[in-house]
Amino acid sequence: MEVPMVVNDFLFRAESLYGPKEAVVDGDKRFTYAEFAKRCYKLAHALSDLGVVKGDRVGILSPNSHHFLESFYGTSLIGAVLVPLNYRLVSEDFQYAFSHSGTKVIIADSELTAALDAIRDGLPKVEHWIVARYGDAPVPDGWKEWEDLVADQPDTAPPDPGLDENDLVSINYTSGTTARPKGVMLTHRNFYANAYHFITHLGISHDDVEMWTLPMFHCNGWGGVYALTAMGGKHVVVRGPEPELLYSIMRDEGITFACMAPAVLARILDFEGASEYDIATKPRFVCAGAPPPITFVERLEQERGWTFMQIYGLTETAPILTVAEPKPHVNTEGDALYRIKGRAGHASVGVQLRVVGEGGRDVAWDDTAIGEVAARGNMVFKGYWNQPEETAKVVRDGYFFTGDLATVDQYGYINIVDRAKDVIISGGENISSIEVEDVLYRHPKVLEAAVVGIPSERWGETPLAVIVLQRGEKATTEEIVDFCRENMAHFKVPRQVEFTEELPRTATGKLKKFELREPYWNAAGGRRVN
Repeated sequence: MEVPMVVNDFLFRAESLYGPKEAVVDGDKRFTYAEFAKRCYKLAHALSDLGVVKGDRVGILSPNSHHFLESFYGTSLIGAVLVPLNYRLVSEDFQYAFSHSGTKVIIADSELTAALDAIRDGLPKVEHWIVARYGDAPVPDGWKEWEDLVADQPDTAPPDPGLDENDLVSINYTSGTTARPKGVMLTHRNFYANAYHFITHLGISHDDVEMWTLPMFHCNGWGGVYALTAMGGKHVVVRGPEPELLYSIMRDEGITFACMAPAVLARILDFEGASEYDIATKPRFVCAGAPPPITFVERLEQERGWTFMQIYGLTETAPILTVAEPKPHVNTEGDALYRIKGRAGHASVGVQLRVVGEGGRDVAWDDTAIGEVAARGNMVFKGYWNQPEETAKVVRDGYFFTGDLATVDQYGYINIVDRAKDVIISGGENISSIEVEDVLYRHPKVLEAAVVGIPSERWGETPLAVIVLQRGEKATTEEIVDFCRENMAHFKVPRQVEFTEELPRTATGKLKKFELREPYWNAAGGRRVN
């Protein structure tokens, strides 16, 4: 017997087995799994009434919210494809992604409607605009209010639209080595496999209470939307990860689990008022996006008595590829334990992992030879939306090539040491260096520009801009930074600016970004990813 693996199974299971159990907490709003399922069903029916059919794209722009959680299932139930965007971007980015994906309906948090109204004329294919109101915010002109839209809809599951496990669940836009982001097509099969990884390796059960510090737009919350629901755990929504709020939630809700970028972990560890909160549980904190300093791991486990877990993956892999689980046959005495936990880890169940070196051969497991991480399995994406040539660049010989460079130790644990792609990961956010360079080249005083990632204790890494000015021109760091702030999302803005007479290039004229990064990473201990 063969039954399609469809993410809606997770919602049906939770409703059936955990109906009376509390499912979602968002501020003063609380829903059981029975109530949560009904809200998802109502949204699905409402979207159908708007003319949304299987394969249509529904965009969402929002911080974490119960509405965001509901949108995942409200779309997948009718076979629609969710397009969740990073709300920290700027209007130009929103316009590109929603236009490129052919989005038919847009859902937006009330705090973000103005940014979308500014680009309405550039989105002629969008037929409906739905606002998910935050607090008592008014309904803007030209927007349909979510709660009014779903109020009179049936609270039963809509008919199965004939879903196949290879149908799309979402298109997630991720920054790459080009100035424009690529739309990563992720399927039911991809997220089903990832949910098993989440449950198996991160130990998810119905006793878990997840604190949603991770943005839900990040690869559908790394798949936590599906794994936690499948197991009947509780979702505690966090709109903004302020340390005082996080500690209050951990104490009051009995948090057992959270996923985050190292930057959020740093804020939790450095919060001066931590001792005022009695945290009865011993939560598991899962990090990814960039390997954290080993001191973070030690502090979390020794000072707080909590558990640190490191995973590695990409949006294109739904996302989990590896987990840094200590094994009984591996030396974990003293600092060795924290060094293991700080690595990217070993392959998850069902992941075929390689580290490919010169000539297409796997590197030796000596923790010295460097190669590119490549993977295959049911978690690997379907391809880039309407960009088959970009897909062909990364899917070769039956493997997805990540662009990340790593070593492998004798036990099969990989350690990410550099990136082949010019993507900077700052606070868990992907920043295309070429995109930042494109903005810098718009400045009338800039002749040449190169952007690289340099280590940051707080953010993992941050952009450094190295600039050659036009002949006879003078400029200050403040002037360049201010110009960038006016033309891009603030998290992409270079934190440092250097002026130079010329940029290092190869004989063929290619920029030698390695030389620009090298002094900073050498000072940080030789690693190329912080």
